[in-house]
Amino acid sequence: MSTILPNLLRRIKRPNYQRIRISTPDKDFLDLDYVKAGGEVVAIICHGLEGSTDRDYVRSIVNEIGGNNWDALAINLRGCSGEVNAIYGSYHSGKTDDLDLVVSYAIEKMNYKKVILIGYSLGGNITLKYVGERGIGINKYIKAAAAISVPVHLSDSADQLAKKSNLIYMKRFIRMLKPKLKEKILRFPQKELSLKELNSIRDFHGFDSVYTAPAHGFSSANDYWEKSSSLQFLKDIRIPTLLINAKDDPFLGPACFPFKEAEENDHFFFEAPEYGGHVGFASQLFEKGPYWNEKRMIEFFREKVISN
Repeated sequence: MSTILPNLLRRIKRPNYQRIRISTPDKDFLDLDYVKAGGEVVAIICHGLEGSTDRDYVRSIVNEIGGNNWDALAINLRGCSGEVNAIYGSYHSGKTDDLDLVVSYAIEKMNYKKVILIGYSLGGNITLKYVGERGIGINKYIKAAAAISVPVHLSDSADQLAKKSNLIYMKRFIRMLKPKLKEKILRFPQKELSLKELNSIRDFHGFDSVYTAPAHGFSSANDYWEKSSSLQFLKDIRIPTLLINAKDDPFLGPACFPFKEAEENDHFFFEAPEYGGHVGFASQLFEKGPYWNEKRMIEFFREKVISN
C-alpha cells in the first residue's frame, strides 16, 4: 500500500519545463527538461524504469528544488520523452555514460559550478554507480548526490519482483516494456529478435536475456546485473551521497540494504525507514505537500552543499 496508493493518489502540477535536446556520440539523442529558478545550483534528476520527467515524483522534486532557488535539469532516459529513440539500444540500470554527458553539458555549456545529482529506482542505481565509478576523480563541481528506492543489487531485486506476491508489479512493468520492444523488432529486423521471443517474456530475466543484455554488450542477464549493480561501487564514493530505501519496499531484497557499506564509508549515508514502499514515502493519504523523502533530500543538500 505504501507503494501503490501514494503513486495513484498524487497529482503534482507540471513544472514550466524548457525542453533541451542533446545529441549522443552514438547518433542518438537525450531530451532534457529544464527549469531555471535563478540559483547557482543545478539538480540533475534521473527517473526510474519507464518513467519520465512527467512522473509526479519527478515533478514534485523539481518544484521543491525551485522553491529553494535551485535550478533543475531532469533527464528523460532514451525513448522516455514521448519519442522513440533512434538506435536499437536504449537505457539500462548501469548506463552511466548518458548521465555523464548531461553532467558535462550542465558544467561546460550551461556554466554551472555547483551540481547535485538525484536518482529514483533505476535512475538511482545509475546515479550511485556513476558517483562510485568516478570515486576520487569525480568532477569537482559535483557536490553531492541522493538516491531513492534503489535496487543496488539487481539480481536480488529481480528475484524479489519475480515472487508471486509482486505479480501485479511485474505484469505492469512487462506490459510497459513490451510495446517498445515490439517497435524495436519492427524497426531493426536485422537484429533477429522475434515476436515469439517477445511474447515469451514474463519477468526481468526474460526481458534482460532477450533484449537488455545483447543490445548493450552483455553476455547474459546475469552478466548485465552483476556489472551494472551499484552496490559494488558504494565503497568508492567520495562526495556526500544519501540513499533512502524503505524496509517495506516490495522491490528490494536483503542485499539492497547496504548498512555495512555506509558504516565503512564516511561519504555514503544510508537510511532505511520502516515505511515508504517504492518511491512512496507519503506521511498520510492525500498528502498535498512534498513527501518525506523529498524534504529529507532537500535537508541533506542544504547541509552538505549550501552550508559549506
